[in-house]
Amino acid sequence: MFWFTQGLCFLPAFLVIWSSSTFIVAYIIALFRRDVDIIFPYISDTGAYPPESCIFGLMTFISACAGIATIYARYKFVEKLSGDTRVVSPRLNYTALVFGLLSCLGMCIVATFQETAVTCVHDIGALMFFVPARLFIAILAALAFFPTAICAYFVKQATLHRDKDDEDYPYHVASASCEWVCAFSFICFFLTYIHDFKLFTLRVKTEDVE
Repeated sequence: MFWFTQGLCFLPAFLVIWSSSTFIVAYIIALFRRDVDIIFPYISDTGAYPPESCIFGLMTFISACAGIATIYARYKFVEKLSGDTRVVSPRLNYTALVFGLLSCLGMCIVATFQETAVTCVHDIGALMFFVPARLFIAILAALAFFPTAICAYFVKQATLHRDKDDEDYPYHVASASCEWVCAFSFICFFLTYIHDFKLFTLRVKTEDVE
């Protein structure tokens, strides 16, 4: 039996592979079309213009759907364990579910509203993704999110092509690189689910309404 056929471990595996491919494919297309600079563009910059924006939007939506399925499956698994052992608080488990779903909604908003089209809504979506995601895996927040936010505050220009002589260029490089680290750390976090997801499966139960 192949490992990915055991339980639901294909869910986090697919989520990690697909989400990583989303960022990389959009970056490569934007790079070949010379829409972004080769050194540390923002992730959103790689999906700002068509056709990469179309591909980025579609693939990100699929990632968000896979994320919802994975987070919900994890929620039900922990709910089952806490029901048997009473080790995990049901409220804490439910709170993690809400934060996870909010981050997936933020992904959809980021992909739908491009940075160059509706900047305000795009930024709100980015916050909805990164903040709940950091709360979802709070240990990584100090490592990646705060440097991203602090450095991004000092970036004054919103152009896709940057000059090394720009006064805020070092802040741009620092915030963009932290954004990539932050995004991939959140994605790769789901690799830790694979072992647990081998142990269970979910079934949909239907009942007639009397």
